[in-house]
Amino acid sequence: MTMSEIFAPLKEPLIMGTAVGIMVGVIAVIAGLTYFKLWGWLYNNYIKTVDHKKIGVMYIFVALVMLFKGGVEALLMRAQTAVPDNKLLNSEHYNEIFTTHGVLMILFVAMPFLFGLFNVVIPLQIGARDVAFPRLNALSFWLFAAGAVLINVSFIIGGSPNAGWTSYFPLAGIEYNPGVNNNYYAWSLQISGLGSLMTGINFVTTIVKMRAPGMTWMKVPMFTWSSFIANIIVVFAFPVLTVALIMMTMDRQFGTKFFSTEDGGMDMLWANLFWVWGHPEVYIVILPAFGVFSEVIATFSRKNLFGYGSMVASMIIISLLSFLVWAHHFYTMGHGVVVNGVFSITTMLIAVPTGVKIFNWLLTMRHGRITFTTPMLYALGFIPIFTIGGVTGVMLAMASADYQYHNTLFLVAHFHYVLIPGTVFGILAGYHFWWPKMFGFKLNEKIGQVGFWLIAIGFNVTFFPMFILGLDGYARRMYTYSAETGYMTLNMISFIGALVLALGFATLVYNIYYSLRHRKELACGGDPWDARSLEWATHSPVPEYNFAVVPTISRLDEFWYAKKEGRDLQAGKIEDIHMPNDSAAPFWQSVVMGLFAFFFIFNEIGIAIALGVVTLIFMAVRSFEIDEGRHIHIKEIEEEERRLRGDR
Repeated sequence: MTMSEIFAPLKEPLIMGTAVGIMVGVIAVIAGLTYFKLWGWLYNNYIKTVDHKKIGVMYIFVALVMLFKGGVEALLMRAQTAVPDNKLLNSEHYNEIFTTHGVLMILFVAMPFLFGLFNVVIPLQIGARDVAFPRLNALSFWLFAAGAVLINVSFIIGGSPNAGWTSYFPLAGIEYNPGVNNNYYAWSLQISGLGSLMTGINFVTTIVKMRAPGMTWMKVPMFTWSSFIANIIVVFAFPVLTVALIMMTMDRQFGTKFFSTEDGGMDMLWANLFWVWGHPEVYIVILPAFGVFSEVIATFSRKNLFGYGSMVASMIIISLLSFLVWAHHFYTMGHGVVVNGVFSITTMLIAVPTGVKIFNWLLTMRHGRITFTTPMLYALGFIPIFTIGGVTGVMLAMASADYQYHNTLFLVAHFHYVLIPGTVFGILAGYHFWWPKMFGFKLNEKIGQVGFWLIAIGFNVTFFPMFILGLDGYARRMYTYSAETGYMTLNMISFIGALVLALGFATLVYNIYYSLRHRKELACGGDPWDARSLEWATHSPVPEYNFAVVPTISRLDEFWYAKKEGRDLQAGKIEDIHMPNDSAAPFWQSVVMGLFAFFFIFNEIGIAIALGVVTLIFMAVRSFEIDEGRHIHIKEIEEEERRLRGDR
């Protein structure tokens, strides 16, 4: 491509303004780090770190940044359709925005938020010092970050992906999309997907092998159970996406015809491979949120979780059924009555174990002493809103009726009524719940509750009108419409709801700022919620080694019973603790792999091969490296424990 083609997006005033804003922000950050002499602190404490807690915080930080960009894209889409014949966005920009909005929100907001919670919470809940593979954990994060950078760079250099977040062929093929737009899609998802697969392997191993003494499977906290099942889905589903993206790259950049409509190719092959990964992906981001709700509802109801065994069984059933429903995404594609019927039945069946979980949460609250904290409000708000998503999902599961709903805003509304309460509310509940564990102080409760009501009201005002618009024939991905259609009123209501929703998320950011300013007043001990699970048995914030003495577990909710019985779970003999060494290699390897993908996107194969060789050198050096870690000695541990307890 010529330089003119590469920087063609900057010809548009909107994109040029955004690019200038990004550059000003980057310069401001660099200037701030330089002025306050923080480069060394940043490099040593975060870039080199293999500490699972710091990696979790970095995941959450990047997810917040991506949430901002995805939210701006959502506002632009709602603004474009608020009035008929709007000229705010042209068709190409609208295609790019709804594509990157979907990719960002699923893969670069929901996934890293949850991976951040995995990193912060799971080792603490199971009484582990760290994850099974600390350096692989760091590499997973930096690969995800490299993928996030690629998808955002596309906005300015070369052009963003524009074939929808599902990137269906033939639209995503080279015949209809000859630019680099969808090369960015293939490579950003490939790089970040490798990081996600590594995370799945890491946390499955961690949960299987590193639980505290006595913690059998039926004594594992529910968030860890849900995350364990989600990571098993990651291990089985993400290789399918990896293969599909390799085939996409081969079609787009090497002239193969896997997904072509000619020469023996099959565009529906992509649709099948995508949704074999894509529908389990929905449960990868929902199941951990279900685990968050279980922890929050039990804690603030002051009761043990009702039906623990049935909750575990229902998640296992959901995970199995999640691989058996993918074809419901294309009932209208000519499969035939038998195939549509089979997938209709499996789709309806998946609602049963989900319903079991909802009844278990309701029964947990029955006769409970409920405290309406911000995390509890998100958990309570989730139940009725998610139920609307579930009921409309059963409607969509009926293959014959789906001919009416398919590719309308009804489907868009259903999707958001499942994912926003089912994932985003779960993330926000967990984020408020475990914030004291990460930083040693609470977020302000009043501001948090205002944010909840703005988000809950704004969400419903935004997306409920879409059910009606969809039933009235408004097709998804329409960037404009005429006044005669009568769609304006409901679209304007939806736009107003989006503004309220944006205000809710702005309140969330303000709460972080306010709470940081007042962190001394909001400071709390290791167990500010009177919680039940093991992560609250240690200090807040958590020391590097997590537990001075690894606790022994005899029953579910051991920490809760220990408090009531006056036992200290960390009482015992302190010994030297073995910890892994920090390393900058994962960061630099990810930089090289990100550059490899960038040059491959632009068909600079020679440079890409050279960078690929450097990547192999990184891997070879690591294979032969002897790194036995380091020890934190007894005296250091005792001094740190005295400091954290305030006993100087």
